Amino acid sequence: MNLRRVGILVLRYVFVYRRSVIRLVEVWFWPTMELLLWGYVTLFLQRVGEGAVPRLVMFLIGAMILWDVLYRAQQGITLSFLEDVWVRNLLNIFCAPVRLSEYIAATFLFGLVRVGVTLVSLAALAWALYRFDLFEMGFALIPFMANLLILGLALGIITTAIILRFGQAAEALAWAVPFLIQPFAAVFYPVSVLPPSLQAIARAIPCTYVFEGMREVLRSGTFRWDHFGWALGLNVLYLAFGIWLLVRMFDLARERGLLGRLTMQ
Repeated sequence: MNLRRVGILVLRYVFVYRRSVIRLVEVWFWPTMELLLWGYVTLFLQRVGEGAVPRLVMFLIGAMILWDVLYRAQQGITLSFLEDVWVRNLLNIFCAPVRLSEYIAATFLFGLVRVGVTLVSLAALAWALYRFDLFEMGFALIPFMANLLILGLALGIITTAIILRFGQAAEALAWAVPFLIQPFAAVFYPVSVLPPSLQAIARAIPCTYVFEGMREVLRSGTFRWDHFGWALGLNVLYLAFGIWLLVRMFDLARERGLLGRLTMQ
């Protein structure tokens, strides 16, 4: 992998955003609206419960912020890929001496920049409006974030592979894939709320263990290493499957001329 080529591709995406106010606003707009909505809903529930649910605000706001880390990481890859499709630049990139691994690395690094900007903004806003300190989780925040970023990378790669195979008709998956797993991943409620059959599905999703672990840290201050181990092990499987699928779909797209067709649609 050539790091210089990766850096050049990252700079290209940065320049696209630097010249577009709309794209810059989009980085903050949706996460801020979600934080305001969920934050005030939980404040309302806390008042209705007259203090009986003092941890509810922390659980929901923490879950919303960590979910956005996963969502933005996935979006960083798929939206960068779609940008190249929309401006008909995909063929130019792969006609140049750019490897598929370098292209994915560049889109993921650019996604990390978006995640970092969004995370800092949300952490500051959550503190200012709700006195929620994201960094209260301490050391646990690092493995939580790492696992969510790996899963975001895996989902982004899988989504890109599907769009490569089925073309722009599958574009909606760029936004839909994370929400396909959200109801089963125990983001805003514990796994025990789900019926037994759905609990089995939840336990096959890496981020389930992250959100269960987050609630445990906020509730008792205990970091569950077994949750971390399950999340990391499943993430390795998801990532390996995503890379295999992308390489397979990319080879298929080149053999059948799908890259050119995707650019001309």
